[in-house]
Amino acid sequence: MTALSELNHQRCVPITASEEFQKLLVEIRARARAEEFDQQKFISQDVIEQFRKLGVYRALVPKRFGGDERSPAEFCQMVEDISIADGSAGWVASFGMSPVYLSSLPLETIKKIYADSPDVVFAGGIFPPQPAAFVEGGLEVNGRWKFSSGCMGASLIGVGISPKNGEMLGLPRLAVMPREKVRIEETWNVVGLVGTGSHDVVVEGVVVPEEWTFVRGGPSNLDEPLFRYPSLSFATQVLSVVALGVARAALDELCGMASGRISVTGAPSLSDRPLAQVEMAKAEASLRAARSWFYQAIDDAWSSVLAGDPVNVEQTNMLRLSSTHATRVAAEVARTAQMLSGMSGVYRTSPLSRFVNDTQVITQHAFMGDMTYQNAGAIFFGNKPLPGYL
Repeated sequence: MTALSELNHQRCVPITASEEFQKLLVEIRARARAEEFDQQKFISQDVIEQFRKLGVYRALVPKRFGGDERSPAEFCQMVEDISIADGSAGWVASFGMSPVYLSSLPLETIKKIYADSPDVVFAGGIFPPQPAAFVEGGLEVNGRWKFSSGCMGASLIGVGISPKNGEMLGLPRLAVMPREKVRIEETWNVVGLVGTGSHDVVVEGVVVPEEWTFVRGGPSNLDEPLFRYPSLSFATQVLSVVALGVARAALDELCGMASGRISVTGAPSLSDRPLAQVEMAKAEASLRAARSWFYQAIDDAWSSVLAGDPVNVEQTNMLRLSSTHATRVAAEVARTAQMLSGMSGVYRTSPLSRFVNDTQVITQHAFMGDMTYQNAGAIFFGNKPLPGYL
């Protein structure tokens, strides 16, 4: 089978295509609208267990460890579909990409992680890296880390530690430990992606064996095709695709409410207003174009991987730039949908308000910042990007 035919074969059946998964998405959507996740500020454990059962967390695990070994595009499509139901649920599901990070652990450690099951739920708090002194048995880890998305439902936690032995790294080192070694402080009080439970994690005096530490974005110790795909770009993509899903939900919501909405002034219904029709068409075109480029960049890079070729700088640049672009466009689309809805879209209980807030928060993530454009532009001019971009 050629690289292209293999790619097309992998793309044909979405992970979410099963009847059971579709039922779960309907349930997630209903529970999100009832504000369950936002009120408690995390995705309920029964949803996490359903994700485990349906293969979210084993999707990228190698087959030799009992996983499904899906492609980057398949995984992103799954996260996008979940995000259409709820952005916070999609964000938490996106950390099913953790096998890419964990592949930088020693092989024997990786085997231990998946010894009992490939359905490992990993969450991490990386910044700020905390000092970790060498003691008997490994490194003693102490500190507090912010933005630990999905930590409430995780079985394994990674936290950022300062370079060991004076090593100078452009990428952070993580120490991995069981969830029960960590204390979670519920500090997540935000306007968007409220249900992600991105709380602080606190570790006090936990000794982590050195073989349970790794450099995020460092060389992989696994040789399956996925682990030759740019890991930092993939980490960006699985988050930016959440915005694409939420923006799709926003347009669907607007269309669903438009025909039945009667103006109190006697004006035509929203769906019959020329300006609304024009803006709807522009938003749809913008979202579809951004999404198309996003997946085109993935397919281009993945084709090189399957052919046994390295993903070059230009391809990696497209992965990063298309991700940031998709995030920005998605936020604009969600805002357009809310604007067209009029006053009905400004209530806190309106799904459109949640969609706007969720997409705006995603644009605030460091991976999606303006530095992406600076680095991408530098590459276009033949200059080197800043460390950590590629």
